[in-house]
Amino acid sequence: MNSHQVIDIQAFIQAAEFKRIGNCAVRKALEENRQLGIPNVFSRNGKLYYELPNGEITTEDPFKEISLSAAA
Repeated sequence: MNSHQVIDIQAFIQAAEFKRIGNCAVRKALEENRQLGIPNVFSRNGKLYYELPNGEITTEDPFKEISLSAAA
């Protein structure tokens, strides 16, 4: 085994760890949004889908009803 292969294996292990951490963070954020009643947004084949707090999946944007001036 040469040193180049060792570096590649180390890079693979580090990338796998980054992926694990990222996946965990995404799952946590999705669950937190559900608990707070915030819709989760997904994209599939370039189309946006919204998972509403009641579990319903829709393509209608639930955020368009939110006024930005009300948040200020």
